Amino acid sequence: MSYKNVWNKTKGKLRRIYSGPWYKKTAAWICTFFLSILFFFISVDLNLFYLFGSTPSFSDIKNPTVNEASEIYSADGQLIGRYYSEDRTAIEYEEISPILIRTLVDTEDERFYHHHGIDFKGLFSAVKDMFSGHARGASTITQQLAKNMFRVRTKHRTGLLGKIPGVRILIMKAKEWIVATKLEMIFSKEEILTMYLNTVDFGNNSFGIKTAAARYFGTTPDRLTYDQAATLVGLLKGTSIYNPRTNPKNSRERRNTVLDVVYEHNHIIINGNPVSQAQLDSLKSLPIELAQRSNEKSPNEFAPYFRDELVEYLDMLCEMGEVPGYDASNKLDVYSDGLKIYTTLDTRLQKYAEEAVRKKMQSLQNQFYSHWGNTPPWQDSKHKEIPEFIENIAKKTSEYKRLKEKYPDNNDSIDYYLNLPHPVKVFTYDGPAVKELSTMDSIRYMVKLMHCGFIAMEPDTREIKAWIGNIDYDSWNFDNITAKHQPGSTFKLFVYTEAMNQGMSPSTRRRDARIEYKEPGGDEVWIPHNADGTYSNAEMSLKRAFASSVNTIAVSVGLEVGVKNIIKTAYDMGIKTPLQETKSLCLGSSVVDLLELTNSYCTVVNDGKYNMPIMISRIEDRDGNIIYKSKKHEKQAIPYKSAYLMQIMLRSGLHGTSAGMWEYIGGHTQTTDFGGKTGTSNNHADAWYVGVTPKLVGGVWVGGEFPCIHFRTGALGQGGKAALPIFGDFIKKVLNDKRFSKYKAKFAEPKDLDPKLWSGSDYVEAPDSTLSEESENENNSDDNSTPNNSEIDTQTEVTTAEE
Repeated sequence: MSYKNVWNKTKGKLRRIYSGPWYKKTAAWICTFFLSILFFFISVDLNLFYLFGSTPSFSDIKNPTVNEASEIYSADGQLIGRYYSEDRTAIEYEEISPILIRTLVDTEDERFYHHHGIDFKGLFSAVKDMFSGHARGASTITQQLAKNMFRVRTKHRTGLLGKIPGVRILIMKAKEWIVATKLEMIFSKEEILTMYLNTVDFGNNSFGIKTAAARYFGTTPDRLTYDQAATLVGLLKGTSIYNPRTNPKNSRERRNTVLDVVYEHNHIIINGNPVSQAQLDSLKSLPIELAQRSNEKSPNEFAPYFRDELVEYLDMLCEMGEVPGYDASNKLDVYSDGLKIYTTLDTRLQKYAEEAVRKKMQSLQNQFYSHWGNTPPWQDSKHKEIPEFIENIAKKTSEYKRLKEKYPDNNDSIDYYLNLPHPVKVFTYDGPAVKELSTMDSIRYMVKLMHCGFIAMEPDTREIKAWIGNIDYDSWNFDNITAKHQPGSTFKLFVYTEAMNQGMSPSTRRRDARIEYKEPGGDEVWIPHNADGTYSNAEMSLKRAFASSVNTIAVSVGLEVGVKNIIKTAYDMGIKTPLQETKSLCLGSSVVDLLELTNSYCTVVNDGKYNMPIMISRIEDRDGNIIYKSKKHEKQAIPYKSAYLMQIMLRSGLHGTSAGMWEYIGGHTQTTDFGGKTGTSNNHADAWYVGVTPKLVGGVWVGGEFPCIHFRTGALGQGGKAALPIFGDFIKKVLNDKRFSKYKAKFAEPKDLDPKLWSGSDYVEAPDSTLSEESENENNSDDNSTPNNSEIDTQTEVTTAEE
């Protein structure tokens, strides 16, 4: 019999059924309706033709993958942070108070123990209420678990048809029903309640009952009282509107509503008996007593800038193929993969760095206030106040944009509210303070604050040991270690390294004299100046010129060896930022960041061998398997001879612009070699110091949030005064600590090099007060322009970053 004949016979039978008596037709249509629904649910579960999106299988539900936080450990074994999208710690059913269980079931799903995932009675009641104008939810606890744990409402769960709004809702509800039914088939009621309480969101980034009980009430789930349980269950209706910290009135009203529901079920039991109405009223009158927030530093507050950068670093490792099985299109997810990340950061060195930064920056800030007094520090190169500087910053804040949207044609109203005082939380060195300030005043306050970045690295391993991106993470998450700034004289490292590459030596002599440089085919003349505006017209060794940061000689040497060659050497040593090919590059006019600059100095200290900075030593997955171990990507970036000669040059800095280091290293010169280079950009906008020892290198940047915020004189704002003391104090603390004796070291003796290359230089063998520390200040741009208001860009609500 052919398929055609079968089809014709089937059509005939169907025609007779649907055209027969009314009761046959009714039965036929009812069967068709239910078969259609069954077909729909089967299609959704099987994702027929990819129309409905994937649905968790029985295997997925039996072995659910719950997002787990990744933990970050320091090199000295301390937990320094956790990455998570949901802060969760799972517990067992036996650890949950029966009070909480009864409160949850009575409030959220009173027929929980009598249905199999779908409460049809509650569903029909909800439909009835909807038509009467009293819409309410009808999801069971099991359905809510399906939604929370398996994300059945996400795009990849709703398929192609999910793009159609009305159909999307049907697919989502169908999946909730399907997954809820599977959950009831696999798990017991107690297991479902436990899974629900371990995954549900209680607000304040508290996922799971254990975290919520601790965060709100400072207790554990097995010790919750009736009023506490009612407060937490009440949060499930709206974690924001019923949050007891931010909306205590709403939270209390909701808590009392929950207590009423539990009372109606006779489940508030005291001394073995249900409470009376009077006892209930007494319970409802209780205030919500929340746990005090701890003043102790949590792990997630330690080295926050380092932890932020760690995420970018991990992505880079995946993109480079360093982590087997991961690449640019398939990266590790630190927020859900449950990794253990072992970093190179040392908490003890980090604390020393924080102490050094805080000590100097607090002192420097006081000097800045005294220096400027009541005079606005936002001034141009002619020492005149920049017009509408604060106003232009204000226009980039969210508050201004909100007011502009509310009063589009009324600038007077906008100005009124921007200048209306209100409580504002601001940074101070004595801790966060609440001040009565207007938006405009808060901007004025914030832009006057000086900023800092500090990093410490081991030159041989390139492991990063300390990382401070700014003065306060809560106020500025902008990281000055990776921000771009003009490096000033610290860039001379590359000029003189290329000179060594081309056969010069520290003993090579050049004249400090006025030189005019004219661009081919142009009339403009560029004249590099020394800090004091004078020229000695004397011949001196390159070692003396480097130590005293003589600009004229740096430029003449740089143009002699070629700017293109300097750029190539800088790239080879560790600079990643594109550099501008100009004469003023020799004085550090092209921006770089502190990380790459410090790493480049490490290349010199490491005998010319380059390696990328290392932040992670190893990574373990959630099962404890090692999936990554750090590797050296070492290469000889510059010849050993050049590197050793530059080590000599760096050490000579202690008899020049780095002479301030003697205050900190006096007791350690017998066991440790020291060196370094200061740097100061135009108008003292950027103060730098990179200090070196054979085993530890540190880089410091100090400056304002805007280039126009700076000291007016080098006596306060140059690198040797503003930045050097931070490294000096840090290295002193490290070397005084017997636990870090490994950092006490001398540079190795030279290999087959003639001492005449560096001996006989004209620098003094002890600190010489006659050497001008201010000679580090740079005239490092072809036009001494100062950024104007059009270049201002905001960084946070009242802070900006313009580099």
